[in-house]
Amino acid sequence: MSSLLRDSISCYHAIMNSKHRATFEAIFTDPVSGNIEWRRVEALFVALGAEIVEGSGSRITILLHDRRADFHRPHPGKEALRYRIKAVREFLEKAGVKP
Repeated sequence: MSSLLRDSISCYHAIMNSKHRATFEAIFTDPVSGNIEWRRVEALFVALGAEIVEGSGSRITILLHDRRADFHRPHPGKEALRYRIKAVREFLEKAGVKP
C-alpha cells in the first residue's frame, strides 16, 4: 500500500472498519477493479457519513459533504463495473475524500 493511501486511510480510520478500508483502497487502486461488490461501496458511503436516497428502480442518490451523485445499482450481478468505480472515485474526490 502506498504511503499516500495509508495517510488518507488514517484520516478516516476512526469511522471505517477493516472492510471499509479495503473497499476504499480498492476504489483508489490502479488499474480500476471491476470486482468490487456494490453493497461494499454503499457501506463505505454510509461509514463516511453519506445519506443514501432511494430512487425509482435501481437508482440511488448519494449526498456527501454538500456533494451529490446519482448511481444505478448493478443488476443482475452484484459487482460494480469499472466505469461505476471510476465514477465513485471521482465523486469521493470531489467530496474531499481522497488519498
